[in-house]
Amino acid sequence: MIYNLLTPFSEDFFLFNLARYHTFRAGAACVTALFICLMFGSPIIRWLRSFQRGGQPIRDDGPERHLIEKKGTPTMGGVMILSALVISTLLWADLRSGMVWAVLMVTVGYGALGFADDWLKVTKRNTKGVSGRAKLFAQAGLGLVAALWITALMPGPLGDRLAVPFFKELLVPLGLLFPLFGMLVMMGSSNAVNLTDGLDGLAIVPVMIAAAVFALIAYLVGNRVFADYLQLHYVPGTGELAVFASALIGAALGFLWFNAPPAAVFMGDTGSLALGGALGALAVATKHEIVLAIVGGLFVVETISVIVQVFWFKRTGRRVFLMAPLHHHFEKKGWAEATIVIRFWIIAMILALVGLSTLKIR
Repeated sequence: MIYNLLTPFSEDFFLFNLARYHTFRAGAACVTALFICLMFGSPIIRWLRSFQRGGQPIRDDGPERHLIEKKGTPTMGGVMILSALVISTLLWADLRSGMVWAVLMVTVGYGALGFADDWLKVTKRNTKGVSGRAKLFAQAGLGLVAALWITALMPGPLGDRLAVPFFKELLVPLGLLFPLFGMLVMMGSSNAVNLTDGLDGLAIVPVMIAAAVFALIAYLVGNRVFADYLQLHYVPGTGELAVFASALIGAALGFLWFNAPPAAVFMGDTGSLALGGALGALAVATKHEIVLAIVGGLFVVETISVIVQVFWFKRTGRRVFLMAPLHHHFEKKGWAEATIVIRFWIIAMILALVGLSTLKIR
């Protein structure tokens, strides 16, 4: 909005010219989102507590200490993240960009689905919300629409092809299957972040790290000069997604202020489904879907631990891990919560560096 208002006067007023630069607006979006969270975080938490008697329902089959330490903590803190993210993006992004609207649609749509899930949990006072089948159906529908939209915005040669990291020329033609692939990327990313969100601060920092990587990727692939220099596939319009990703970082930082151990609020499915979907949409829009699997490798491992646990238990009646997802396995082994969280953050940072290396190794 600010971009659209100020750029017509950029030649007459020097300061207004700053609005033309993605870097300036990305930084402004990050600070704006952080400010919104810090200013309105406490009132939002009080509002959540007002109708969540007893806070988020805790699983009886989870780690025993959660029944004591996590009891009474309100959930649905994703409302704080989404509010700051959407307002900041609308303020600082170019609202003529279809890419921005497509990614916002996925983020808000998945967030609304998570909100409905959390609402049913806190009002019915159990850990079952929206049925798994209904949730997957809704995610698939939103993801497919967004993937088709993003594909239509792509230049012809890129629209239906999968870019492979480390190979500057390799584009795998998927044809009509590409929208389905994009849909699966968004669904998988959304559910992977949701599975990882089990300890105070565990999911939000890796999300921030991944968002920072994709803010840089969006800026580079949306700039023809940098894209040509790094031998990346140039995708017009994705530079605006750097503003969105930066707003996501600011909103996540603001939420972490209240989610730092011991958490005053949990993001719930409202936040985790939305943030995962946002990362998936960013990856599809920037043609870096495979890089997301590297940068978000922590989320991938957490998801695989659940799949392996369920598969092996159904086959043999025995468990591979003491409990899944993987972070609960280490809890059962006696690791302190802070130890698990910080070590997982370190792993996320290392994977982010590996993902960034794909931009240069061609």
